[in-house]
Amino acid sequence: MVRAGLTVERLTKAGAELADEVGFDQVTVSALARRFDVKVASLYSHLKSSHDLKTRIALFALAELADRAATALAGRAGKDALAAFADVYRDYAREHPGRYAAAQLRLDPETAAAGAGVRHAQMTRAILRGYDLAEPDQTHAVRMLGSVFHGYVSLEMSGGFSHTAVDPQESWSWIVDSLDTLLRTWTTTPTS
Repeated sequence: MVRAGLTVERLTKAGAELADEVGFDQVTVSALARRFDVKVASLYSHLKSSHDLKTRIALFALAELADRAATALAGRAGKDALAAFADVYRDYAREHPGRYAAAQLRLDPETAAAGAGVRHAQMTRAILRGYDLAEPDQTHAVRMLGSVFHGYVSLEMSGGFSHTAVDPQESWSWIVDSLDTLLRTWTTTPTS
């Protein structure tokens, strides 16, 4: 018998909240069942497995993050858009560490293509149009921005910057300024 009020959407949102509380790696169907005080078997009428739950949380987080980024980017261009986009990722990771980790989950190609990850790439490319980058430089820049933002956020969240007196916000601003300068002055793809 299915417990009244339990839906895939409700379970996914509760799973995302659980990920923020205990860490994405600790989210399982069993942990979610305990949260709702139901038997694990009752959740299997909604979810196939813990992997299915984690995939749904990842898609939820990607959509939530894309919505925030779209709102932050509205009406912005150039460095202003770049900084707003970067700040959305950093702020989201700080507010929702488990969801942010979920957004990094490797998805199968079909699921990824149907998810909000595509919107993230489109928004990044929209920002880069303001820098007049042609291919393959634009693809390199998309990868660079993702690597820098994710790398910084991951190091900051793990306490990697807590050992110096320099405020991490100063470094973040310096990095965004440096990326803007690099993108504005980019001329051509380096040759090997």
